[in-house]
Amino acid sequence: MYEFFIEPFASFMFMKRALAACFALSLGCAPIGVLLVLRRMSLMGDALSHSILPGVAVGYVFAGLSLPIMGIGGFIAGLFVAFIATLVTRHTILKEDASFVGFYLIALSLGAVIVSIFGSNVDLLHILFGQILGVTTDALYLIGAITTFSLVTLSFIYRPLMIECYDPVYMRSIGASGAFYHVIFMMLVVLNMIAAFQALGTLMALGMMMLPAVAARFWGREVGSIFVIAFILAFISGYLGLLLSYHYKLPSGPAIILVAGVIYIISLLIGKYGSVRRRVLS
Repeated sequence: MYEFFIEPFASFMFMKRALAACFALSLGCAPIGVLLVLRRMSLMGDALSHSILPGVAVGYVFAGLSLPIMGIGGFIAGLFVAFIATLVTRHTILKEDASFVGFYLIALSLGAVIVSIFGSNVDLLHILFGQILGVTTDALYLIGAITTFSLVTLSFIYRPLMIECYDPVYMRSIGASGAFYHVIFMMLVVLNMIAAFQALGTLMALGMMMLPAVAARFWGREVGSIFVIAFILAFISGYLGLLLSYHYKLPSGPAIILVAGVIYIISLLIGKYGSVRRRVLS
């Protein structure tokens, strides 16, 4: 039992760094994912997770596989896509989700083409799927800084964000700007995508954010409890995924997201609130 569950983290520094990255990502991504679910913005989160790829690719062209530089490029690209998609929504007949989907598909294909031209298939796989077992100390510091910034910022905007989510009419009646808090929240989404990209790649980044969040909805009712449950489920997914990756030679990022997917399916079937089991019994 010790050799399977504890020994890898006790013996190898790269496993300790990977577990620390999972902890920080779980702490930062879980509340963001829950808020995306509550605000019915899950598909927009998916769009933003893919829209960072061109910026990541440009950062790769100029600095190679430097995660901080690629992260900065991805952040700029994500904000640019969010800004353009919002403009299109306000000045055309397209709804926000359709606008985001259109631009994220363009961004994803553009990023893949840039990496393919200037790099190799190995580089493309590394960027798309990440390599959490190879996360560096600098990347870990960056993930920790983004997590800390996200939690502090959320603590300041949490109340108006929730009012704008549940009662936008009241928000407008008191003269508050819901759009201002929406923009800040979208920036936090992009930032946490960048943090997750450092370890899980652009394709897997959203999994750590959304799967624990949607699974937590079946185990809690109040927002605070859902936050905590989502964090716990995310960290369990990271821990078990790392163990499976280490013992069975599986790709680490996909293994983590696969565990999160299994937890989601279990929650969907037997969760305490609104699951298949509860609907059948009622």
